[in-house]
Amino acid sequence: MRKLSLFIATSLDGYIAKPNDDLSFLKLVEKEGEDYGYAKFTDTIDTLIIGRKTYDYVVREIGSSHYDNGERDVYIITRTKKPNAGKTKFFTGNLSELVLQLKSESGKNIYCDGGAEIVNELLKNDLIDEMIISIIPILLGNGTRLFKDGRPEQMLEFVTSKTFDTGLVQLQYKRKS
Repeated sequence: MRKLSLFIATSLDGYIAKPNDDLSFLKLVEKEGEDYGYAKFTDTIDTLIIGRKTYDYVVREIGSSHYDNGERDVYIITRTKKPNAGKTKFFTGNLSELVLQLKSESGKNIYCDGGAEIVNELLKNDLIDEMIISIIPILLGNGTRLFKDGRPEQMLEFVTSKTFDTGLVQLQYKRKS
């Protein structure tokens, strides 16, 4: 069975975005030639699940090819029906059913890139198998929290941690069986 991995960055105080979906704080750790393991990670996946707000931001800042390289299935979780574009599908159905279906199919792993609503829905249904969380050295004090209240408790098993000279710390955990 394929696994679903969360690969995401957060402030030290747990925010994945400043107010108004502002992700500019991520630029604090940008460094020429450093991708914090992203390319290696994306070699292990062939399917992405992304919330629409996250998708819109990345497309605006980087371009749609960041997600859709023509080889991966991209599911944009949205409330608004839109026509599919290439391998990018705008999905308005039940997220848990989609993930269970994708996990049962053959292929590489599945990558969730947020946002918070998607992450927390997946956590409520115990569908995230692995978390790779990059901690940005900043306290934002306000914004969109990565982990919201109202989820069931989940035990995790530590896999690894890595530090970088930019001050970023990356933590990897897997769901405890």
